[in-house]
Amino acid sequence: MPRRLLRLPVALGAAVALGAAVALGATALTGAATAAASAAPSHTTGTYTTGTLADGATWIADVPARWNGTLLLFSHGYGPTVAQDAPSGEARSALLAEGYALAGSSYDPHGSWWALNSAERDQFATLDAFTRAVARPFRTLSVGESMGGLVNARISRDGAGRVAGALGLCGLVAGGVDLDDYQLDAEYAIASLLLPGQEVKLTGFTDAQEAAATAQRLTGAVTAAQATPQGRARIALAAAYLNQSDWAPGQNPPSAGDAAGQEAQQYAWLSQGLLAFIENGRWSIEQSAGGNTSGNAGIDYTALLRASEHAAEVRTLYRRAGLDLRADLTALTRGARLTADPKARRSLRETSTAGQRLAVPLLDLHTTSDQLVPVEQESAFAVRVRAAGDGALLRQAYVARQGHCAFTTAEIVAGVHAIDHRVATGRWDRVAEPASLQRAAESLNLGGAAFVTYRPGRLVGARDS
Repeated sequence: MPRRLLRLPVALGAAVALGAAVALGATALTGAATAAASAAPSHTTGTYTTGTLADGATWIADVPARWNGTLLLFSHGYGPTVAQDAPSGEARSALLAEGYALAGSSYDPHGSWWALNSAERDQFATLDAFTRAVARPFRTLSVGESMGGLVNARISRDGAGRVAGALGLCGLVAGGVDLDDYQLDAEYAIASLLLPGQEVKLTGFTDAQEAAATAQRLTGAVTAAQATPQGRARIALAAAYLNQSDWAPGQNPPSAGDAAGQEAQQYAWLSQGLLAFIENGRWSIEQSAGGNTSGNAGIDYTALLRASEHAAEVRTLYRRAGLDLRADLTALTRGARLTADPKARRSLRETSTAGQRLAVPLLDLHTTSDQLVPVEQESAFAVRVRAAGDGALLRQAYVARQGHCAFTTAEIVAGVHAIDHRVATGRWDRVAEPASLQRAAESLNLGGAAFVTYRPGRLVGARDS
C-alpha cells in the first residue's frame, strides 16, 4: 500500500520528544483542558472583542495594534463549546505579533459537542459580527483544527466571496460518516473476537454512561488480549480496521516488516484511553444526528483487510499465533448485522461531510501518526476533491510526529504564510512543498519543524470512497 515516510528531516529528534509529550485523549483532540487559557485575551497590545450570536454562541476576536488587514477565522475542535480564536496561546501570540487579527466562535452551546449542526453558520456569523464591531477585513483566511478542520473544509466549499483561502490542521476531512463507519468496524472486531458470545452495545447509546461502559469493556478486552499471541493478532486486525497508526509516543517508528513492533505500538495507543474517547465521540454524534449513524450489515471484512496498509502485519501475527485468519474474517462477515437509522445517517451526511468540492484554496497539514484522526483521512478527501474537479485548489503537507494536532507554533505559522501566499499571488508556486515549509518554519525561530515527503495510504472502511 502507498505509505510510509520517504524522507526524514534532521529536526526529527526534537519532533519525537514533542510527540511523546502529546499523547492522546480529549485534550489532544480539542484542547478542551486548555480552552480557557487559549481563549484568554492578551490585553498588552491591540484590542479584544467579544459578543453573542443569535443562537447563543459566543464569539471572540483579538486585533493587534498594527493589523495587517487579514483576519484568521478559527474553527475549534470537538469538546466544550467555548469560543477560541487560535490553536494555542503560543500560536495566538505569534500570529498577533505578525499583524494578523484572530476571531472564532464557541458554536451553539445548547447542543452536542459534535457541533456540526451550527458550526459553519456560527463561523460565518462571527465574520459578520467582527465586521460590524471592528472593521471589514481586507482578506479573511479560514483556519480549522481537528473537528474544526471539517468545519474548515465546509467553509472552503461554501465560503466563496467570504473567505479567500483556508488552512486545515489535523482535520477530520473525510467527515463524520466515514469516521463512525471505520470506528464501528474496529469496535465490532474487538467485541466479536475478544468478547465472544457476549452482548456488547456498540451503537444507539442512551447516555454518556452507556458509552463509557462500552469503552471500559472494549479496553479491558484489549488489555487482556495483549498477553497472548492470539490476542495480539486480533488486536492488530481491529487496529487495521481503525486505521490505527503504528508509531506511538516516545518510541521510534517500527521497521518495515516488524509485525510484532507494529502491533506493540498500536496497542500502546489503544491502552491509553483511545476507546473511551471514541465511544464518547459516538455518543455525541448520535446526539447531534438524532440516532445511530452507522452499520455494518453486508460488509465484507476480508475485503476491508485487503485494503489496509496493515494487512501484512495482521497475516504475519495470525500465522505466528497459529490462528486461522480466514475463519475470523468469515465469522466477522457473517455476523455483521448492525444497521444505521436512515434518518440519522442522512442528517450526519448533510451536516458532517465536506461535500467534496472546494471554492477557495485549501492547505491541509497533518501529522503522520495521528491516533484520533488518522492521516489516511487526507487520502479519502483528496480523492473526492479531485473527482469533483477541484484538485488544483488543494495541497496537503505532512509532519513526521506522533500525536493528534501535535504541531509546533513554527509549523502552524508557516502554514498560515503558505496559504496567505497562495491567496495573495493566485499561485501555489512551491510554498506548500515540504522542503519549502520546512525552511519557512525553521526561519521563524518559533520551535522545531518536521515537514516530510509522505503519502498516506487508503482510508479503510470509508464506504463511499
